[in-house]
Amino acid sequence: MSIFKSLALALALAATAVYADQVVLKDGHPDRYVVVKGDTLWDISERFLNSPWLWPEVWYVNPQIENPHLIYPGDIITLVYVDGVPQLRVERGKGTFKLSPQARVERLDKAIPTIPLDAIKQFLSQPLVTDQSTLDDAAYVVSSADEHLIVGRGDRIYVRGISEGDGNRHHVFRPGGPYVDPDTGEVLGYEAMYLGDGSVEKFGDPSTLELTRTTREINIGDRVMPMTQEDVFAYFTPHSPDEEVAGTIIAVVDGVSQIGQYQIVVLNRGTRENVDVGTVFEIYQTGELVADQVSKERNAAVKLPDEKAGVLMVFRTFEKVSFGLIMKATSALHVGDRVRTP
Repeated sequence: MSIFKSLALALALAATAVYADQVVLKDGHPDRYVVVKGDTLWDISERFLNSPWLWPEVWYVNPQIENPHLIYPGDIITLVYVDGVPQLRVERGKGTFKLSPQARVERLDKAIPTIPLDAIKQFLSQPLVTDQSTLDDAAYVVSSADEHLIVGRGDRIYVRGISEGDGNRHHVFRPGGPYVDPDTGEVLGYEAMYLGDGSVEKFGDPSTLELTRTTREINIGDRVMPMTQEDVFAYFTPHSPDEEVAGTIIAVVDGVSQIGQYQIVVLNRGTRENVDVGTVFEIYQTGELVADQVSKERNAAVKLPDEKAGVLMVFRTFEKVSFGLIMKATSALHVGDRVRTP
């Protein structure tokens, strides 16, 4: 089985053009690398490139080999130069072949990802952000069978507001606080904390749901919404935004105070700002305001410059916010840190 199936989306045409002036090879990069089980595309690219999201620019299509997008444990990735342009090739079996990303759509349960899917899988299909009207209209839990204070998988709950037209499968979530833009004060949406899934045993007022999965305890007043039937795909093609975009980390999943690698953050930018899945941002730690102890001005202070402190990649978008995975953190990150186009 392949250790990753490269590129899940678009860029097939763009990848045929090489932008060598943008690609900077990493100091001390290897000339060859043997792929091992557990590698990701980002991991391997980071061995060769300063900016791993630029890797499609050094890969090429070779239509003469079957499934050129597949890479297997034991394959040897080599860096060569053609007319002064860096290229990555794979040595496999009886010969050496050029590699290239293909425009493919891979089901999440089959594709081996560009990034660690274990860190984000539960966030790909569950509701994460909702609006006030959806909250107001959502069905809600009124009680549990046997009046259990804490319910879990296999228990039954009673829900008001479900109709047969909503289908049998539902998500259970808990309304959280609003996501607010720190610059404008605009409410960008409301957190929807995923709690579990349920299947309708009997429709009525209230309807009876059997819980088929739970991640947290479920309480009276928690909301219920129909489960979408959309397939989840791994569309993780890292790329810079098409235009300059700047934003702010406004929340971190699970509410930790310091943010590190492979943690999930919320940005105050979404599809309306043309942010899409795979968008890469550099993270800048907000400079502190410190007292100027030399200045003769009373209460003089100076703001220190923002310092580059990491890289994130967006994996899910909504109209006004997006969710990103921290791919690299060179120092502790915090809510309020800024993100910019690389």
